[in-house]
Amino acid sequence: MKRRILRVLLLLVVIALTVAGGHWWLENRVTTPPLLTGYVEGEALYLAGPMAAELARLDVDRGDRVAAGQSLFVIDQRAAEATLEGARAAAAAAQARVEDARKGMRAEEMAVIEAERDAAKAQLEEAKLELDRVRPLVERGATSRARLDEALANYRTADAQLAQVMRQLDAAQLGARADLVAAAEAEAERAQAAVDEAEVLLAQLAVAAPAAGLIENVFFRAGEWVPASQPVLSLLPDERVKIRFFVPQAAVATYRTGGEVTFTCDGCGAPRAARITFVSPRVEYTPPVIYSQESREKLVFLIEAEPVDPAGLAPGQPVDVTPLGP
Repeated sequence: MKRRILRVLLLLVVIALTVAGGHWWLENRVTTPPLLTGYVEGEALYLAGPMAAELARLDVDRGDRVAAGQSLFVIDQRAAEATLEGARAAAAAAQARVEDARKGMRAEEMAVIEAERDAAKAQLEEAKLELDRVRPLVERGATSRARLDEALANYRTADAQLAQVMRQLDAAQLGARADLVAAAEAEAERAQAAVDEAEVLLAQLAVAAPAAGLIENVFFRAGEWVPASQPVLSLLPDERVKIRFFVPQAAVATYRTGGEVTFTCDGCGAPRAARITFVSPRVEYTPPVIYSQESREKLVFLIEAEPVDPAGLAPGQPVDVTPLGP
């Protein structure tokens, strides 16, 4: 009988200690808030050519990883190359006109004017000799006054003609007028601008990866006609991968742009860090009831963060984000 009483007492003591320990644990335990749910989001780049043409070459395929600067595709460049050659020829001709305007007439043209100068000098000398011969005869009365007037007029005409030829020669040696030279230079600049534009267009037809990333999709194949500005493929750059998750309204004040969170995902290994880039100013979900204490628990805010290491993250992949403390 005594043993049975001792067993009952011992059982009561154990029960009392268990209840007391459980009550203490419930009061003093550190509760871990539940993980926040989210997913990986990617902002793809849709790469296209500037003009309608045939897709001459496709260097990548869907699912390929590419490095920054790697060739992706080439649009047919023959029309652009012809445009560039024409622009270069026009620029060369315009520059030649500038040089011609600056240096004046050619040697052959100068020789013609110099010959006219020599002829004008000879005519002036002949007119002077005739004037010198007639003047004494008039003074002696051996010839009429009209003969002297005629000789004097011929001399003055020859002198004026020589002066005109000399001015032409001076102008030819100086080159074109300043305004003509300026006009030729402006035309040369416009022609060079056309060359620059054609070179840019030609370069844009050979498209390279602007950043390292993953080829998400390919919309055209080599040999197909690609309309102007129609994407040939989509590229998901590594730096344009982000995670999106949702925070209850009671904790949204804890999250600030520039802050850091940690997250995990299936197959990602150790937890990764991400920098918060956006905190939505509006609730993501609003119940169709009046705001009560219960309904407020359903309100969540969207948060976006850029992973420090985006390698291996695929758009749509679920992630679990560790909540920030209060």
